[in-house]
Amino acid sequence: MRILVTGSSGQIGTNLALRLIADGHEVFGVDKRLNPWVGNAFPTLLQDLAGHYAPFPGGINGVEYPEVDIVVHLAAHAKVHQLVRQPHRALENAIMTFNVLEFARGRNLPIVFSSSREVYGDVHRFEEYPETVADFAFTESTYSASKIAGEAFVYSYARCYGLRYLVFRFSNVYGRFDNDLHRMVRVLPLWIHKLSRNEPITVYGEDKTLDFTYIDDCIDGITRGIEALAGGRVANGTINLAYGQGNRLLHAAELIGQELGVEPDITISPPLLGEVTHYVADVTRARELLGYEPQVSLEEGIKRSVAWFREWRAEHPEEEVAVVEDPDRTATDIPHGFKEPAGAGA
Repeated sequence: MRILVTGSSGQIGTNLALRLIADGHEVFGVDKRLNPWVGNAFPTLLQDLAGHYAPFPGGINGVEYPEVDIVVHLAAHAKVHQLVRQPHRALENAIMTFNVLEFARGRNLPIVFSSSREVYGDVHRFEEYPETVADFAFTESTYSASKIAGEAFVYSYARCYGLRYLVFRFSNVYGRFDNDLHRMVRVLPLWIHKLSRNEPITVYGEDKTLDFTYIDDCIDGITRGIEALAGGRVANGTINLAYGQGNRLLHAAELIGQELGVEPDITISPPLLGEVTHYVADVTRARELLGYEPQVSLEEGIKRSVAWFREWRAEHPEEEVAVVEDPDRTATDIPHGFKEPAGAGA
């Protein structure tokens, strides 16, 4: 197959592209930046999808796109707290999705859309969250609102235009190619970086429990979805893609310390504004529809993540510097009444 992947220079996009190429597919990337890990391993069209572009038969904003068989839309602003402070970026997420849907509609292409467990909110109504229980009245942040809007666009295009789709709701994906901390602060690689430097870390929420998904499990699920959607075996479904087990954020920090051989200096603080503090996915549908079976526990995933981090850092010693945890934050970004201690959430 010929597969278009938006957000191809991000963690999931990079890993997915390499997996698809290894499986014999042809991949075309779309991103507004060059890939920081694999360079020109696959052709990438540099384009910011967040503009108000008019649809064109051959592409977006007059840029000609290659002929493909399916679209995987991963591109999005994904910093939850950045979108709380800069809500226009949430609107840009919706615009990106609209532009990609118009491209898919113009060529009658099926689409895989990347959503998030954030759409379930933080109401602690369930021990596990099946896909049917999302209640959009409990939206926690402008980021979650942007994913809800994206899903709504996808569903409307299916009803109005016959678009074929799969929506995947991801949960705390971590692992290989997630160390670009000067651009995108993620909690687990941030802690690996800081603890390897004997720097203190902050855990926001002593009992905060999340469903961490190792990157290889995530990519296996997406790949199965692409093949099933393209082959007509599955269509028009929304699927949780996670490990299916909750772990306290504090436990993840302790595991990283153990793997690095250090005693972590941990400060416990309250959860940040807009955060989900408890989520465990129900992955029954992924198992039933795609034969998905996650393989990598948090304990094993932390081992693999630390090993990859050490290997990459040995090859790139210039990255051994202090991280500015929130480079986009300015005084004018902070809404009235918003109080946030320094650091990053999950």
